Amino acid sequence: MTKAILIHEHGGPEKLIYGDVDVAAPGAGEALVRHSAIGLNFIDVYHRTGLYPVSEFPAVIGMEGAGIVEAIGDGVSDVAVGDRVAYAGMPIGAYATSRVMPAAMLVKLPDTIGDEQAGAMMLQGMTAQYLIRSTYRIKAGETILLHAAAGGVGLILSQWAKSLGVSVIGTVGSEEKAALARAHGVEHTILYNDENFTERVREITNGKGVPVVYDSIGKDTFEGSLDCLSPRGFMVTFGNASGPVPPFEPAILSQKGSLYITRPTLMAYTATREDLLASANDLFDVVASGAVKININQRYPLSEAGQAHRDLEARKTTGSTILLPE
Repeated sequence: MTKAILIHEHGGPEKLIYGDVDVAAPGAGEALVRHSAIGLNFIDVYHRTGLYPVSEFPAVIGMEGAGIVEAIGDGVSDVAVGDRVAYAGMPIGAYATSRVMPAAMLVKLPDTIGDEQAGAMMLQGMTAQYLIRSTYRIKAGETILLHAAAGGVGLILSQWAKSLGVSVIGTVGSEEKAALARAHGVEHTILYNDENFTERVREITNGKGVPVVYDSIGKDTFEGSLDCLSPRGFMVTFGNASGPVPPFEPAILSQKGSLYITRPTLMAYTATREDLLASANDLFDVVASGAVKININQRYPLSEAGQAHRDLEARKTTGSTILLPE
């Protein structure tokens, strides 16, 4: 019997129930994966609370994992039994010791990437990849603004940006997180609880603003982020840690300098097998080179997923967090 974290209704961390589930044999185009590490991401909170509602109950949430292929269905050629693999994306269901996945979503792991490392980095790392290589392609000599710079995506994106010759301004919630961010490539840190980040960005850039803001916070930082942008700048809102961005009048974008705004998702940027492999391989290369180091700063048994969610929502975590099957 497979152990999993189930939700029977939307709500708080107490709704995450550890129990048994049946896992069917893989069908055509599917593979059975036995997890060795499961990634914890803020989107898991959205599925738990209902901000992103699940389609039916009971449901197993989670969008990222790494492990071993134990069986494959008819027509599968992308992976084979015994392969070390990892994935990030839909369908949900990663909070389990084993699960069936569409084989086309699985990526074979190179020898240079460990299982725990892969379980911690696929969603956050491929998110950083599309943000800085596709959504807005950063260029050497630029200065950018990144919110939640000490978080999982933040630490990866900061290191990657520095390796490309880009200066990062990062907002954080404490002196400890500021030190962590600086140790991973952030040149200027701003404590958002103590400083007006918009004013500080303008000071740092001598009034010019930045060409792009990467914002996973949402409601609390949206308006201030717009005011950090230079004319024709890009506002990339890719998360809602403080709640969803409220409706706004598009004319504000013209008033603030003909700004662009986008709400991208990893699923859209890895929708084809070709795009998925390109993103994953780009990530594998930059990690293998040492330019980006994956920091697994928290590990929880799968059965303690509720506590992991509490710590994540309380912003007690830094870097990447994994759940370990028992």
